[in-house]
Amino acid sequence: MLAQTPPPRPFLGVAASIQGRAWRERCADPSAQADAALMVQAYGLPELLARVLAGRGIRPDRAEAYLHPRLRELMPDPDSLLDMEIAAKRIARAVRRGEVVAVFGDYDVDGAASAALLAGYLQGLGVTARIHIPDRITEGYGPNVGAVRALAAEGASLLVCVDCGTSGHGPLEEAEKLGLDVVVLDHHAASEMLPPVRAVVNPNRLDDLSGLGHLCAAGVVFLTLVAVNRVLRREGFFGGSLTEPKLTDALDLVALATVADVVPLTGLNRAFVVQGLTVMRGRGRTGLAALFDAASLDGPPEAWHLGYLLGPRINAGGRIGDASLGARLLLSADSLEAVRIAAELDRLNRERQLIEAQAVADAEAAMDRVLSLDPDRPVLVAGSADWHPGVVGLIAARLKERFGRPAFAFALRPDGTSTGSGRSVAGADLGAAVRACVDAGLAAKGGGHAMAAGVTLQGQDLTRFEAHLTECLAAAVAEARAADVLLIDGTLSAGGATAETVRLIQRAGPFGQGAPEPVFALANHRIVDAGVVGTSHVRARLRSRDGQLIGAISFRTAQGPLGRALLGAIGRECHVAGTLSCDRWRGAERAQLRICDLAPAD
Repeated sequence: MLAQTPPPRPFLGVAASIQGRAWRERCADPSAQADAALMVQAYGLPELLARVLAGRGIRPDRAEAYLHPRLRELMPDPDSLLDMEIAAKRIARAVRRGEVVAVFGDYDVDGAASAALLAGYLQGLGVTARIHIPDRITEGYGPNVGAVRALAAEGASLLVCVDCGTSGHGPLEEAEKLGLDVVVLDHHAASEMLPPVRAVVNPNRLDDLSGLGHLCAAGVVFLTLVAVNRVLRREGFFGGSLTEPKLTDALDLVALATVADVVPLTGLNRAFVVQGLTVMRGRGRTGLAALFDAASLDGPPEAWHLGYLLGPRINAGGRIGDASLGARLLLSADSLEAVRIAAELDRLNRERQLIEAQAVADAEAAMDRVLSLDPDRPVLVAGSADWHPGVVGLIAARLKERFGRPAFAFALRPDGTSTGSGRSVAGADLGAAVRACVDAGLAAKGGGHAMAAGVTLQGQDLTRFEAHLTECLAAAVAEARAADVLLIDGTLSAGGATAETVRLIQRAGPFGQGAPEPVFALANHRIVDAGVVGTSHVRARLRSRDGQLIGAISFRTAQGPLGRALLGAIGRECHVAGTLSCDRWRGAERAQLRICDLAPAD
């Protein structure tokens, strides 16, 4: 009988933290430790950076390439995507003939960035490009017959759907009947039946073998523009006063969409973000520069700024305001117009925060009651007639974050329908579950990808939808929750957590989906003080045994177990886990810990 491998030892002895998770060392495997040692000895990397890289599976001979990704080396041939050659030739023909091109986008950051990316390219070559971003409430997601007819009436002969269209069968059939050629540039999960259009370029088509399914829509659009440039170059279109567009100048939009759409920051996506941030720091895009200022961005933009400062403001237009604001801002070359739109998006974002806060409080209270009766329920589904359809995705995200399982939130509409959005945990494919609901006739329409999905129900009884989701996801959720441990990259003290340390760690970034931000444990640190800031954050100060202090914050946890534990631990020693960032104040930098977990030191 084979001996069983003993389970890994808990890091710092934490078998169950305040949030019920065991702590494990990320770089615990002997081979990873050997790789880290080799990076230090043979390649001269600092030990802390080497451990971070080794813990993410980076081999020593790839460390330099990982730290300095080159887009030229990672770029695939665009034609590896199915239908790309057809799509590129059709768009190139529109450019040569000066056709009117309609760009139909989605109302989120990826949709806005994709629309601005394509329209900006076309307008730079003298082509009339009309952008249509649907209203979330009156039109819903994806192409619709009314908008298609209006775009055809305005003289468009080519319709390009970006970040949508893969499931838009009816409206796109209507477009073809009206004489519009249709090209879809999307990344959402697809069913076997695709709309009958000229080209569907989507790496998540079931028959696409490109291996590029991790791209967001803006990434797909960027590859399409590379292919269009190539076609036009071969045809001798460029020359004289007409120079070939420098596509790398548009990587700021690709980086913004890649981070905001929470796609994996690996491989090509990582190169997009690294080089896109470099472009962004030049403040060459008028609209983004105005948004930096509206968001009071202090210092050069980093990857987390895109997801937490810029993304929510662009999304605010699509959630509770004018859905076209984001794309208009990203295309604007007029500084006065850009400042005005950025200010409006900032105002809408503050309004969205107030709407969201009340709805999340109601949803969390309802799910607390549900889980008190059924604590092992694998999927959470909540709905209310009081919730704005534009914030249901945010409600779902907060429920998933708070309770650690997939969650769906629905706005119950006056017309008797229900509009919902869901967020999932790693390992539970929410998009596939939603498509199964559509195929089973339980939803009018829906789609998405593994971590996020949207759906429309004809009625307001959520019971059957919840039962079907539960059947689809129960096993995957159980496995994911059983494996829910907090991986720790190492220990630091308050004195060792400096701005220089933060900059060293950031060399391994950008961090995000698929490239987790390093988590460090501060062992045996006393909670000097703690208090609630804003509506739901907890700010604290920690002191090490040698008397050094570090500021810390725990976001959106004041009403949860972690926040309550922090507030109740003043004067006590704890093991505190979190990620490091730089807090800038009046030109000075100091490290700050963003707390993600806590355990008593004893």
